[in-house]
Amino acid sequence: MSSEHMQIGEVAARTELSLRTIRHYEDTGLVLPSARSQGGFRLYTESDVARLMVIRRMKPLGFTLDEMRALLDATDRLDSGLELPPEERAELLERIRGFEQAAQRRVEDLRTQLSRAEEFAATLAGHLTRSPIA
Repeated sequence: MSSEHMQIGEVAARTELSLRTIRHYEDTGLVLPSARSQGGFRLYTESDVARLMVIRRMKPLGFTLDEMRALLDATDRLDSGLELPPEERAELLERIRGFEQAAQRRVEDLRTQLSRAEEFAATLAGHLTRSPIA
């Protein structure tokens, strides 16, 4: 195994994803190992790890697997190094812009939920400090 390849266990540790989750993303086609060892073990590169990190960051924002795939497809095309027709490049950038806007909205929704959860926890703490201990 070359030093640029990692086995799935190292990738799991670096991404904080379970082996099962990484395999699921492979089964759904979101990320594929860059290579296989002679023994058939999955081998990943830094690029694969970066792709998994994008997926990991999208998941808590509620993006679906299809949405993740659409974003990754767009970024893959833009990063391919190929000369893209201007209209295709513009469409891909607009797709990414849409994801960025959706992510911003979802982050704001999470901030609102967190604020409400903190208010609730403070309310409970207030009840505990006002009530005598039995």
